Formats: sequence, C-alpha cells, structure tokens
Amino acid sequence: MKTVLSTLQVRGEATLRFMGFPLYQARLYTTDGAPLDWSQDFAIELNYLRNLTKKDLVESTLKELDRLGHPLPLREQLGQCFDDVSKGDQYLAVSRGQDQIGFWRNGMRVCTLTHPQLKQQFMAIFIGQNTRSKAFTRKLKGE
Repeated sequence: MKTVLSTLQVRGEATLRFMGFPLYQARLYTTDGAPLDWSQDFAIELNYLRNLTKKDLVESTLKELDRLGHPLPLREQLGQCFDDVSKGDQYLAVSRGQDQIGFWRNGMRVCTLTHPQLKQQFMAIFIGQNTRSKAFTRKLKGE
C-alpha cells in the first residue's frame, strides 16, 4: 500500500461523529500535502472507531450520494467493495483520474469502481460543498 500513497502526504484529518459517538477518523492525502485540487488524484482513508455492517456502509453511502444529488447505480459494486468493519479496520479510497476509485481494506486491494465523474461525486461525501459536517470537512481539508 505504500506505493499507492508514494506521492501523497496527509493534508488533514478529522473524526466524524454521529449523535456524539465517533464513527471514524478520516485522513485526506494530497500530492505533497498541498491544498485539495479536484483535478489531481488524492486519497481518503477511514479508520473505523466502531463496528458497522456491510449493509450499513452500502446503504449510508447510497443515501449520501442521493442526498448530494448524485444517485449512482452502484449498489452491487459497493457490495463487492465493502464488508463489515470492526473497530480498528481501515478503508482507503484512491482516485485514478475523474472516473475511477480504487479501494483497499486493511492494506489489501479489494476493488475498483468506475463511473463517469465518480471521483467528484463519491468523494464529495467527505470533502464536498454540502457535507453533513462543515467542521469535519474543514479539518479534513486542512483548512
């Protein structure tokens, strides 16, 4: 996994909470730790702080995409990418151009999703203009 992040460095990190309970700690990796540039590849790492089911991960991702106005036909693909997580598990999402994101779970590559403009639509869940927590997003973006 080191080679995946070889040109990327941590830009910011934040903990997402739901009703006061921490769900995960996130890190944004950008080229040389520079400010986020949507035209460049970057990565988001989630370190889970509680147990969640595969169903929870898939459904919450689809709901967020819907809420952001990006309903995508990805249920089956997300089901292949995601699995149950326990406290301490990690997912890493790495963009490859505008249309592709590779996923690693606990350091092992699990899948690649491809869809037009996927990077902008999927990553907006965490670092877009209309996230659920502006404070989380600002910290994650290192602002």
